[in-house]
Amino acid sequence: MGAHVYSRPPEPVYFPEAEEVPETNRHLELRTALYLILKRELASTATLGSDQFVYWDPRTSKKRLAPDAFVRLGVPHRIFRTWKTWLHGAPDLGVEIVSDSDEGEPDWNEKLERYRAAGIREIVRFHPEDRERPIRIWDALDGDLVERAPDDPDLRACETLGLWWTVVEDRSLGPMLRLARDREGRELLPTPDEAESQAREAESQAREAEAQAREAEARTREAEAKVREANEKLQAEVLALRAELAQAKGKRRTRRRSPG
Repeated sequence: MGAHVYSRPPEPVYFPEAEEVPETNRHLELRTALYLILKRELASTATLGSDQFVYWDPRTSKKRLAPDAFVRLGVPHRIFRTWKTWLHGAPDLGVEIVSDSDEGEPDWNEKLERYRAAGIREIVRFHPEDRERPIRIWDALDGDLVERAPDDPDLRACETLGLWWTVVEDRSLGPMLRLARDREGRELLPTPDEAESQAREAESQAREAEAQAREAEARTREAEAKVREANEKLQAEVLALRAELAQAKGKRRTRRRSPG
């Protein structure tokens, strides 16, 4: 078919990469820490984002979200500026950390509707100041997003990742959203600083174990040397005794031959 004649050229939709939004240092550190924890754990099997726009409608740039952290499984981590669901698929997990700039539940309900429209199937909302219900989770069910009941025994299960959400008190940041391998939150996924500290400690323990092994080897060699020395001494004594015994026997034979 030949080229068509059109009444006007296409007008591309502009999708902004960023927007100036006030953010406290605490909120920045909380979301950055979570992003780095996720990246360290999942970079080989998932793509991760933090505070980048997620677009789900190619016709407009107004339909967007900027989760504090999000995960798309199945694709190794890579650099990207914005996330367009019609190109890359919807993220599997979205995390929102409530900050001072959030203005309450009505805005959250509107944001939740955006998450539903974007097709993100598990939403986690962490409120550091809410001591009773710091973690709330919604799951995609039959085209809707439904919140898990507060008395759900598996309320804090991260179904997307096969992990568990927990809250850890940080000395400088206060309540901090973390992930653990166990329900009780004892096997925490480490932050980069914690991982580095653990690596240094493991290296120090390895060096100490190596030094102890060398010391034990030296003691073993020393003990073996003492055993050899004792054996050599014993053999020398046995030879000396045999010589004395042979000499004594020779003297007795000489006496027997002498005239009485």
